Amino acid sequence: EVMGRDCGYLTAATALKYRERLASQKFVGRFTTTATSRDVHAIWIPEIPIDIEGEGARLNRIMDEVGNVNVFLSEGSGVRDIVAEMEKNGEEVPRDAFGHVKLDKVNPGVYFSKRLASIVGAEKTLVQKSGYFARSAAANGFDRDLIGRCAEVGVAAAIEGTSGCMGEDEDMEGCPIRPIEFERIKGGKPFDVTQEWFQKMLKEIGQA
Repeated sequence: EVMGRDCGYLTAATALKYRERLASQKFVGRFTTTATSRDVHAIWIPEIPIDIEGEGARLNRIMDEVGNVNVFLSEGSGVRDIVAEMEKNGEEVPRDAFGHVKLDKVNPGVYFSKRLASIVGAEKTLVQKSGYFARSAAANGFDRDLIGRCAEVGVAAAIEGTSGCMGEDEDMEGCPIRPIEFERIKGGKPFDVTQEWFQKMLKEIGQA
């Protein structure tokens, strides 16, 4: 389960990096752990409706072949469906002071793991939250470089009296690191699922 209430970019990008690392690994033959069993078998994000029955049938075939299925799920995936089911059953939907559904209470990861397990006949399920790993892992070279560049620009902006959130401005040519205006920063920006790299990945894992 990857962070992303309304946007599946982090989930998609994490799946891509995971598969790139997996491709560099070597597996010993005649063991149950293979590149196929370790691969990503499904990527569920808020921008794409989850057909749990259709996906279940597809993943069931993978389950029969390799003995497990690995799903990369964005934490906001299927929340509307979960809420609708809770309301239909007369259950109270937990919300915060702003009216947002409390994802930690609704827990899409656990919800879909149970639904999927019943379809594919999984005897065990394990939900791993990427946030725990991200917060506990040491910064790598990419992280340190980005942090350093943001810090340099941030200090310069502070000296000049310029406010903003330091980061790569994707709306400007070259994605320069600059103090992005606060009014331009807001949630709810969807991930463009038509991007070539994402569609290619979906085809490779058999989801498209």
